[in-house]
Amino acid sequence: MTAGRHEAAEVAPAVRRPAGRWRRWRRGRPFTAGVLVALGGAEMLVTLRAPLGVLLHVGPQGLAAYLVPVVLVLCGVLLIATPQQRVFYALVTLVLGLVSWLTSNLGGFLIGMLLALVGGALAFAWTPAKQPRAARPAPVQEETPTPAPGPAPGPPAQTGPAQAEARVGTPEAAPGDRR
Repeated sequence: MTAGRHEAAEVAPAVRRPAGRWRRWRRGRPFTAGVLVALGGAEMLVTLRAPLGVLLHVGPQGLAAYLVPVVLVLCGVLLIATPQQRVFYALVTLVLGLVSWLTSNLGGFLIGMLLALVGGALAFAWTPAKQPRAARPAPVQEETPTPAPGPAPGPPAQTGPAQAEARVGTPEAAPGDRR
C-alpha cells in the first residue's frame, strides 16, 4: 500500500464528503424543529401582509400581530444556532404558537400555528446523541508480594482473662483493664 492510499484510508468518511459533515452538524441540533418554527412564523407574517379583507388587527396597529411571528422566526433560528437552550425556546414557541390564534389572524389561518406547535414539540422532545466512550486501556495493576504464611511479627497477642491479669500494672495495659 502506498503512503497516499494509506492516508486516505485513515480519514473518516464524514470528513472526506461535505454531505457527511452537513449531516453530522444537522443531527447535532434540533434542525427540523427550528425550520418548522421559522416557517410557521414566516407564514404568519405573510398572511398579515396578504391583501385580504378578512384580516384581523388586534391592539394598536396590530403590534402583537407582527411581534408574535417575528419572535417565532427568531426562536426557530436560535433553536438551530444554540441547541443547548432548546427547552426554553421550545416553551416560548409553544406559548407563542397558541397566542398566535388570537393575535395573528387565527395563527396564520391555522397553518402557521400548527407549524409552530409541531416545531416546538419536536424541539422539546429532541435530545442530543450521546457520544460513544473512547476505548480506554485496562488499568495496569502492580503485583504486590504476598507475605509468607506464619506467625505475624511482633509481640504475641494476649487476649482473655488470664492474659488481662498478667497485663495489670504494666505500661502496656489497656485503658479498660482491671487494676
